[in-house]
Amino acid sequence: MYVTGNKKMLNMLILEILRKYTDDQHSLTQQEIIKLLDKNYGMDCDRRSVKSNVLSLKEMGYDISMEKGYRLLSREFDDAELRILIDSVLFSKSISTRQAKGLIEKIRSLASNFFNAKVSHVSNLPELQRTDNKQAMYALDAINDAIAEKKKISFIYNDVGTDFKLHPRREEAYIVNPYQIVANNGRFYLIGNVDKYYNVAHFRIDKMTEVKELSDKAKPMKQIPELEHGLNLPKHMAEHVYMFSGESVSAKLKTNADMMSELVDWFGRDFRIVKKDGENITIRVNCNEKAMRYWALQYGLYVEVLEPESLRNKLREDVTEMAEKYGRELQ
Repeated sequence: MYVTGNKKMLNMLILEILRKYTDDQHSLTQQEIIKLLDKNYGMDCDRRSVKSNVLSLKEMGYDISMEKGYRLLSREFDDAELRILIDSVLFSKSISTRQAKGLIEKIRSLASNFFNAKVSHVSNLPELQRTDNKQAMYALDAINDAIAEKKKISFIYNDVGTDFKLHPRREEAYIVNPYQIVANNGRFYLIGNVDKYYNVAHFRIDKMTEVKELSDKAKPMKQIPELEHGLNLPKHMAEHVYMFSGESVSAKLKTNADMMSELVDWFGRDFRIVKKDGENITIRVNCNEKAMRYWALQYGLYVEVLEPESLRNKLREDVTEMAEKYGRELQ
């Protein structure tokens, strides 16, 4: 309730009413705006003041139609953009359920009541496997600041125990040079470098606790052999499909043309078809060897790794061990 009745606030209150109660398909009359001003804010107003304040808002650049009632035609985000933002939060596993609900409410506050009526079912969706780490949002903010200021960070890195809680991997804090935050499979990851080494490392941000920005300058990216020419993010993500660390290898795979959609989904367009034989194709792709091992097992019915020989041998061992497991009778 705006008990002061400060008329200087009138145009902003009218704008809030137009944001909430109108869109390109729904309008309000002057009398309806007057009633809402009184109901929502305890503000007295007449028809002439409504019109003059709407004209002032139009002069300020707001896209308001005055034909057949008053409507706010465009806003910072359209309905499709807001839905994308909501879905991004909804399916992110790197923030807690409480934080996700809070963010979704903030996004919905940017929209009209008509949009919110269409997404009211969002709150009824089943729970996802979200992190229980309440520090995850703080960690994101602290890491982002450190990257901007080119400073090192320290943190405790954790694993999930049999009690489903986070437990430190080691007592000593990791000292890391942070370079980039990326999203992959619903999780946020840090691409960086453990300070005492000279290779690229990946860390899941929802597994970090006690994140602190240090006063020491971060190691320049050009000092890391894999990043001496900078970080080509699309290429890096395509070569690290499961965000494993380590150098990439040139892998040769035999599969069939029906797998093209999956290949593009996982590796983008950074692979070459080196041979076609009817429906079969042979491709060449650069990928982290450990990631390629897991990927090849996932698609083992449809893909054969031809090179490198070391990876082919590991997969042979994996398949043999799996066959032994599933060949045994359950006790």
